[in-house]
Amino acid sequence: MNFLAHIYLSGDDDEVTLGNFFADGVKGKKYLNYPAKIQKGILLHRAIDSYTDAHPTVRQSTKRLHANYGHYSGVIVDILYDHFLAKNWLDYCDKPLADYIDDFYEVLRSNYEILPTRTKRLMPYMIADNWLLSYASVKGISTILAQMNVRTKNKSKMNLAVLELEEFYEEFEAEFRAFFSDLKAYSENKLSQL
Repeated sequence: MNFLAHIYLSGDDDEVTLGNFFADGVKGKKYLNYPAKIQKGILLHRAIDSYTDAHPTVRQSTKRLHANYGHYSGVIVDILYDHFLAKNWLDYCDKPLADYIDDFYEVLRSNYEILPTRTKRLMPYMIADNWLLSYASVKGISTILAQMNVRTKNKSKMNLAVLELEEFYEEFEAEFRAFFSDLKAYSENKLSQL
């Protein structure tokens, strides 16, 4: 899953949310250098990623993209699934998406000093361009995919994946909905175990 899903699946603890959000920037056992609740968020992130990668519905979505994007298919599906979460936000959360995201950006600002370097570099762009809110539109997802393609030095051709999103929109959305209910239950259970 991508940023929005990781934030949402963290529950309502700011430290768990931070850890889940920036976990990709914390390798190996370096998570032990953080406070307990942030560690919990990092471990939750890793569990969510493992569960997602192994889920048959996600594999169905990635298979649709594999011929054109190879090993980047999983990254693309993560981004597409965040689109469907943002688009259907009120099915999952009572707080409007814009307010939810503003609250999260404030958590980032308030905890800047403990963020990993990678997150500190990313944060100003994320907030200025409001990446999380942009996920709700196909145009926003197109921009994100184009930025990701640039980060891969145009090797991934991810910018073109918006074509598959548009062509198979209903299929991807149905797969997201089926998978996300499983992931939500899994994450709630995992969070209670950590």
